[in-house]
Amino acid sequence: MIFFMASNNWKSFLVPYEQAVEELKIKLKSIRTEYRRKNEYSPVEFVTGRVKEVASILEKANKFEIPIARVAYELEDIAGIRIMCQFVDDIDIVVQILRKRRDMQILYEKDYVKGVKKSGYRSYHMIIKYQVNMAGGPVEILAEFQIRTLAMNFWATIEHSLNYKYKQKIPDNLKVKLKSAADAAFKLDEEMLEIKDEIKDAQKLFEVKSDVISTIMSKIINLKTIDRVLESTRYEKTLNKLIEDGEVWELNNLLFAINKDIEKFKDN
Repeated sequence: MIFFMASNNWKSFLVPYEQAVEELKIKLKSIRTEYRRKNEYSPVEFVTGRVKEVASILEKANKFEIPIARVAYELEDIAGIRIMCQFVDDIDIVVQILRKRRDMQILYEKDYVKGVKKSGYRSYHMIIKYQVNMAGGPVEILAEFQIRTLAMNFWATIEHSLNYKYKQKIPDNLKVKLKSAADAAFKLDEEMLEIKDEIKDAQKLFEVKSDVISTIMSKIINLKTIDRVLESTRYEKTLNKLIEDGEVWELNNLLFAINKDIEKFKDN
């Protein structure tokens, strides 16, 4: 079964999906922003999105014998959003967050993390109905969320490429290797989960240190603007020594000293 539609009609058809992807990316990225503003760990690492190419839409519609008039109602992944997490247990947290939202309707869910596919594929899928406000009025579209860890995403990207190359008929020897790689990736996820608290502490320390260094650099520039070149040069040398191996308390002491100098020189 082959479908035909003028290119301008396809462009018009995909506009609501394109808008939906952009809106959903902004909304889901704001989850991370909200956690970060509260100085809390975010279960969302990053978010990506895409609208299916016309060729991919036609290929899938042909495969499942979906009439062109039914594509909008039966193809659930024309709009696709991927939510990446650092740890396996973050997936459940993200799912709970999405279930509480009122700006989308969850139609159904597929848990391929616990119910891993035979190929080794792991991910958590949600099919949602989402309303887009277009110039001509509201339009409801279907979209798919894929929630997975970075390791799961790496594996899924490789499998997708191989499926494309072999037209969904990956040789058996490659299937075995892919399954083994999927198991290894999940083993990595499980091991990372065991040291999650240590990793979070390290990341938090890095963020705090980066913020202090950024503030110090800004203050050194401030010193230069009030013509205290000698002092700013001296502080730059101290900062360069502390950037790699310095402790946060040492950086805070340096920041305190710079602030004192700025206040002193401003009064002169």
